[in-house]
Amino acid sequence: MYIILKTLITAIIIVVVSEIAKKYTWTAAIIVSLPLTSLLAFVWLYWDTKDYQKVIDLSYSTLVMTIPSIIFFIVLPTLLKFKQNFVFSLIVSIISTAIAYAIFMFIIKKFNFNF
Repeated sequence: MYIILKTLITAIIIVVVSEIAKKYTWTAAIIVSLPLTSLLAFVWLYWDTKDYQKVIDLSYSTLVMTIPSIIFFIVLPTLLKFKQNFVFSLIVSIISTAIAYAIFMFIIKKFNFNF
C-alpha cells in the first residue's frame, strides 16, 4: 500500500504540471525546474531509512549527475527548432544524454572522483 501511495503522489505532481503547462508555460517551467523528483526521492529515502547520510550522499550524487543531463535540454529544443519530428527529437535527446552520462561516468572513474 505504501508503494502505491508513493506512486500516486508522484504521478499526481507530474499530471498537475503537464496540465498547467497547457496554459501557463512559464509557471510549469518553474515547477519543472524545481528538483521535485529529487525532493520526492529524498523524502521517500529518509522516510524509509531515517538515515541522514543516505540523503546527503544522494543529494551530492544528484548534484554531480545534473551536469550530463543538461545535454537533453540542449539537444531536444535544438532539434525541434529545426522542425524535426517530436518523437525522433525525443529519442535522439535521450540517446545523446545517455552517451553524455557514459562519458561523464568514464571521466569520474578515470580520475577517481568520489562524491
